Amino acid sequence: MNFGIIGSGSWATALAKILTDNKNKINWWLRSDSSINSFKNRRHNPQYLRSVFFNTRYLNFSTSAEEVIRQSDVILIVVPSAFVADALNGLPKNIFDDKKIISAVKGILPLRNVLLNEYLKSKFNVELVNYFTVLGPCHAEEVAAEKLSYLTFSGIDEPFTKKLSLCFKTPYINTLYNTDILGVQFAAILKNIYAIGAGIAHGLEYGDNFLSVFIANSADEMAGFLRKVGIEHIEVGSLEHKTIHKQHHSTNYAASVYLGDLLVTCYSLYSRNRTFGNMIGKGYSVQTAQLEMNMVAEGYNASKCMYLINKKVKAGMPLAEIIYKILWNQLPADKGFEEIEKILI
Repeated sequence: MNFGIIGSGSWATALAKILTDNKNKINWWLRSDSSINSFKNRRHNPQYLRSVFFNTRYLNFSTSAEEVIRQSDVILIVVPSAFVADALNGLPKNIFDDKKIISAVKGILPLRNVLLNEYLKSKFNVELVNYFTVLGPCHAEEVAAEKLSYLTFSGIDEPFTKKLSLCFKTPYINTLYNTDILGVQFAAILKNIYAIGAGIAHGLEYGDNFLSVFIANSADEMAGFLRKVGIEHIEVGSLEHKTIHKQHHSTNYAASVYLGDLLVTCYSLYSRNRTFGNMIGKGYSVQTAQLEMNMVAEGYNASKCMYLINKKVKAGMPLAEIIYKILWNQLPADKGFEEIEKILI
C-alpha cells in the first residue's frame, strides 16, 4: 500500500516513523518548502520529535495536499480537529474516490459538532466502509523512544482493518483491531475532556486519592454516554478467553482504546490536555494557557461540542458539564470542583 499523510505535528511524525520503520513508502504533506528542505537535509522533522531520524528514501514530500492524496492509496489524516476543514479546503469533491482513509484525529470538528467521518461524508461523499480510525493509548514521545505501545484500528471492513493494522506492527508497537468506529472516536473525544479535569484538579492541589476517584467516575460517565448513543459491549469482564491472545477482540470497555486511553491521558505528563487543565487550575486564563502551550489541547473545543451534542443525547454527564462551564462560562475552577466533590462516588 502507498500511504499519504496529511499533517506534520508530533503524532503525524510518530505514525510516519512507524510506517517507515516497516519500510513503507509515504507521501507526506508539509506546509512549506522550507520545512521540506530542512527535513531532507537533517533527516528529521524540524519542529516535532527531532530525536526521530528518517531514511528519506521512504519519504516523498509535497506542499500540495491534493498531490499527496492523488499519489496515495491510504490517507492518514493527522490534523488537530479544529484545523481539519482548513487543511482540506479547496480539494475537489471526488478527491477521496477509491481511497481508504485512516483518521488519527483525536477530537470533534468544532462549529460543526461532527466526527471526521460525518464531515468527510457530507463534504466528499466518503462512505463509512472506506473510513478507519487509529487510536491509542499511545503518546508520540514514547513512540519516538520506542517504548512499547498499543494501537487499535477500527473499521467496518474487518479484513482490511486487520491488513492496515499489520502495516503498523513493530517490535515497539502492538496492534489490535475492532469494528467500533463510532465508539472509539467518542471515547477519544471524552477522555480529553476528563484529562483537562484531571489537570485542573492537580493545579488546584488535589492529591492522588481524589484523582483516582475523579477518573473512576469519569470512566463511568463516559461509558454511560457510549451506551446512550448505542455503542454495544460497554462492559467489563466479558473478554472471551478464546480471543485473549489474538489481535482481534470484541469491544470491551476495559480495553486499551477506551479505559486505557482515558487513564494515560489523565495521568501522563506528556498529555497536552492534562497540562492545559493544570494551568487552568493554577489560575491561568484559557487564552494564556493556550499561548503558553503553543500546542492544541483537543479537550477544550471538545468540551463545548460534547455539551451541545449531549443536549440531544441526554446522557448523565455532570463532570463533563462542569468542566465545560469552567472553560467556557467562566465558572471558577475551585467552585467547579467543589461541585464535583459532592457528586463523586
